[in-house]
Amino acid sequence: MNGNVKARAGDEWFDVVNERDEVTGRERRAVVHARGLWHRAVYIFVFNAAGQLFLQKRSMIKDSSPGLWTVACSGHVDSGENYDDAAQREFGEELGVDLKDPPSRWFRVDACAVTGWEFCWIYQLRHEGPFVLHPEEIEAGRWLTVSELERQMRDEPEQFCPIFRFIWNRAASAPGNNNPD
Repeated sequence: MNGNVKARAGDEWFDVVNERDEVTGRERRAVVHARGLWHRAVYIFVFNAAGQLFLQKRSMIKDSSPGLWTVACSGHVDSGENYDDAAQREFGEELGVDLKDPPSRWFRVDACAVTGWEFCWIYQLRHEGPFVLHPEEIEAGRWLTVSELERQMRDEPEQFCPIFRFIWNRAASAPGNNNPD
């Protein structure tokens, strides 16, 4: 695992942004979430050579969607950080793999109620693992084919984070769908 240590949730600072995703200020995580302020996040889809998607089951100590399945890696963009650097950092923190370069940007999602008022860049990359899952972030991980994922999301939608379901639906029509570089 890399040397990054995740800050306690209450100690994190985020850039507050306007409707054009331009920085207008800076605030603590708890305040941003309590007031529904617009901020930034990254979500990383990881596919292997067989076309399977790696999912993580969020730790039960997470403050949102504990114990639910979601993308391989996700997280907030820290104050003063850009999306690409955040994606690289989060990959190392959550999956224990230091990437030389950020993953490929796939598509963008504007802030809305479903995203928790986050502007999101969605990334994708091909990686075979192995991963070292950060225990405070991730309870478990697994590889699924796209058809297995879609069947499980149809049969048990409550097992998946609402934002993941939202982003997955957008991914179906995104350019380069399931075809990471």
